[in-house]
Amino acid sequence: MKKRKLSFWEIWNMSFGFLGIQFGFALQNANTSRIFETLGADIEDIPILWIAAPVTGLIVQPIIGYFSDRTWHKTLGRRRPYFFFGAIFASIALCMMPNSPTLWIAAGMLWMMDASINITMEPFRAFVGDNLSDEQKTMGFAMQSFFIGIGAVLGSLLPYIFTNWIGLSNTAPEGVIPDSVKWSFYIGAAVFLISVLWTVVRSFEYTPEEMEAFEAQEEEEYSTNHDMNAIKGRLMTYGGSFLALGLAFTAYLVFNELEKELYILAIGLAVTGLLFLFAKVLMNSGTQNGFTEIISDLVNMPKTMQDLAYVQFFSWFSLFSMWIYTTQTVTRHVFGSTDTTSAAYNEGADWVGVIFTVYNAVAALVAFLLPVLAKKYGIKTTHMLALVAGGLGLISIFFIKDQSLLILSMVGVGIAWSSIVSLPYAMLASALPSSKMGYFMGVFNFFIVIPQIVAATILGFMVKNLFQEDPAYALMIGGVSMILAGLLTLRVRTKMA
Repeated sequence: MKKRKLSFWEIWNMSFGFLGIQFGFALQNANTSRIFETLGADIEDIPILWIAAPVTGLIVQPIIGYFSDRTWHKTLGRRRPYFFFGAIFASIALCMMPNSPTLWIAAGMLWMMDASINITMEPFRAFVGDNLSDEQKTMGFAMQSFFIGIGAVLGSLLPYIFTNWIGLSNTAPEGVIPDSVKWSFYIGAAVFLISVLWTVVRSFEYTPEEMEAFEAQEEEEYSTNHDMNAIKGRLMTYGGSFLALGLAFTAYLVFNELEKELYILAIGLAVTGLLFLFAKVLMNSGTQNGFTEIISDLVNMPKTMQDLAYVQFFSWFSLFSMWIYTTQTVTRHVFGSTDTTSAAYNEGADWVGVIFTVYNAVAALVAFLLPVLAKKYGIKTTHMLALVAGGLGLISIFFIKDQSLLILSMVGVGIAWSSIVSLPYAMLASALPSSKMGYFMGVFNFFIVIPQIVAATILGFMVKNLFQEDPAYALMIGGVSMILAGLLTLRVRTKMA
């Protein structure tokens, strides 16, 4: 039994919800640092405040993926219940975020907002893998990339539109979020909910019986590599290594009295090691449950996924450095202000929204070109070239003093962004068993989240202690990281051309 070929409009409908998801995500990315600074955050503290977002994804996405693989509702199906409820909570969080009275409440709202976005977003990746054949998966993820670009364009540009076209105030007293930002989040909440509901209502899902027929051969191929003794050995090796490294790193930080944010990385390593060792103990005792299955599959990933992990790590480390530090770099280097109540600072912050709009617009335009290039030159070569373009774009920001030239930098970033949110998922989906599509897509998020945690824990330290609090150097590091990710793409083992 084969999956039927879907029409353009069927793929359009099943991807439309990403318009709202990325609308909200763009508002978060472009304005969260601004909100934190307005509420009194110091520049070196901003990365640690951002830590809520990646930590939430690390926890939420594999759990949602695991349960969505096992869900079937007679009306909403397998993935759509998670779209629906995630969108409701995300819309509530978007309305609350710009009304945060204090810095720590804003950090809590970021946590809630990102958790809700993750609940909605993770099943969308598996949705494409469920419904499309290998021949159409690149097109399916390219369609998601298109809506990601369009949603991000609108979300990033809204504060600028409200300020310059509608006339809402772009400044406010100290500690108060401007009206232009508040209304942008309110509109984002409405767009998020409506677009996701469109996909819920206008899309279909294969029944469990149909999915079982698709999965039979794939499950047989996957199970040949499911050696439990080998998995237990990996759990012991990885668990012991992570635990020892985490404890040693923690001791080093305590002895040298280094920055508090570094403890997150150290303790995270130790906790990961303990989880691996605990899973091995349970498996040795004959216990099999959701926890042991999640952990054992984590160390038994398909080879394509293992290779893509390195590519994703350096790609998303780069992106996170850009999201954290672009506002600070542009306001300081180009607009010459660090005063969050000044017109110059807020003009620079709005310009960040404009240039983020550029890279997302480029991503939307490039989205449908990527499948053509991948078919002609190969998916790995196409992704490599896109990442190199993005890396060079980020590096160029370091040297720019004219705000208009930043647009050229963002063209390269837009090409990379379009590829990052589509081509790795196409390579991955073709290597995954359908019965674990949601779970492995959630685990794949680890290699988006972990580099963000690393960036949030070390970039603040580096900017403060190595770069004299000049955030432009963080973008330089991000550019080099993205070029490295492009080169690592060439070693990915995939059955796709």
